Amino acid sequence: MRAVDIIIKKRDKLELTKEEIEFFISGYTKGDIPDYQAAAWAMAVLLNGMTPRETTDLTLAMAHSGDVLDLSGVVDIALDKHSTGGVGDKTTLAVLPMVVAAGLPVGKMSGRGLGFSGGTLDKMESIPGYRTDLTTEEFLEQLRTVGIVLTGQSADLAPADGKLYALRDVTGTVPSIPLIASSIMSKKLAAGAQGIVLDVKVGRGAFMQTLDDARELAQLMVDIARLAGRRAIALLSDMNQPLGYAVGNALEVKEAIDTLHGHGPADFYEHCLKVAAYMLILGGKAKTEEEGRAIAAHTISDGSAWEKFRALVQAQGGDVAYVDEPERLPRASLVESMLAPKSGYVARIDAREVGETAVILGAGREKKGDPIDHAVGIVVHKKVGEPIEEGEPLLTIHANDEARLNEAEERLWGAVEISPEKPEPLPHFYGVIGL
Repeated sequence: MRAVDIIIKKRDKLELTKEEIEFFISGYTKGDIPDYQAAAWAMAVLLNGMTPRETTDLTLAMAHSGDVLDLSGVVDIALDKHSTGGVGDKTTLAVLPMVVAAGLPVGKMSGRGLGFSGGTLDKMESIPGYRTDLTTEEFLEQLRTVGIVLTGQSADLAPADGKLYALRDVTGTVPSIPLIASSIMSKKLAAGAQGIVLDVKVGRGAFMQTLDDARELAQLMVDIARLAGRRAIALLSDMNQPLGYAVGNALEVKEAIDTLHGHGPADFYEHCLKVAAYMLILGGKAKTEEEGRAIAAHTISDGSAWEKFRALVQAQGGDVAYVDEPERLPRASLVESMLAPKSGYVARIDAREVGETAVILGAGREKKGDPIDHAVGIVVHKKVGEPIEEGEPLLTIHANDEARLNEAEERLWGAVEISPEKPEPLPHFYGVIGL
């Protein structure tokens, strides 16, 4: 078997066999197939696509390029959730404690932010001492004894994905839906997930800009799970405006803590209830979304979800004083509110512009390895469709640098729009796939 023959076959729009895909991924991971051939193959996939069976074989080949965790000896069912990335998306921080408090242990491996999409690990590292580099042994032991884990992905899991993703990033092949789906699902399968809730974002602040693309990606990932003998449910959620109010690491941790105490933003709380409900369905704790929502809501009202969050922070070395008193979390030295120039209704809050502005402030990374400023970010005071009075705070910028603050303010005026007519509020969700 030769790599060039596999490239030619995909170039000519033919379906690859399982053996050809395994040969190519194994050879590339080991270094036997060079970057230039892998780049040619990735471009052929981008242009010509893959069948669900091909994409499943690719996913499994990448999952089996390294260690594959077996969690069956630790938990009855291994649950996971994945978001395709959004602005202000701190859902994991609230949902995991809710699900665990309802009686389902969850061990999750998350990623860091790149570009305008924030990273869960960066948010948790706002808490002094919190470790995101647990070994596999520590991961399994904490899952067994505490029932909740939130850490970074082990380098031994799906190494083919890390190598291929880095190549796609510099060869213009990131937007391929089969390559996106296999990248996400290979990590989930390698981490031992048997039931996965996929939060597929769509809109200005998402990688999937159209509902059709988001639906195609969601369906493909659900199909991959089924063909791999796992179960997945995908939620299509809006990302045209930021989720919740806070965008920025410590600001988002504070908002998640508020939500766990029962007084977070309504849209974020609603989002968390729905994601938690479907995780509870997959875990056999609920039969319907309504039942799952009721169970999840109870973990907030009785305080048990909050206690699980504290247990998570403590187990991973974080100083719980900072979550008990969130005002101790990193705070910016410059805080400036942008006031509404006129009365009316909020017609637009461009999630991508807000996310990219947060990166300018230092809350995210423009390239891998960039340092993060946990204190900075943006607070959005109104949602699309809500009324606002002239002089009322519209956005608040948290910065540690005067020049960056000024640049952020200039950009953000272009991200918002106030209309005399009341627009329709944006939907939270567009549908569910996989039930």
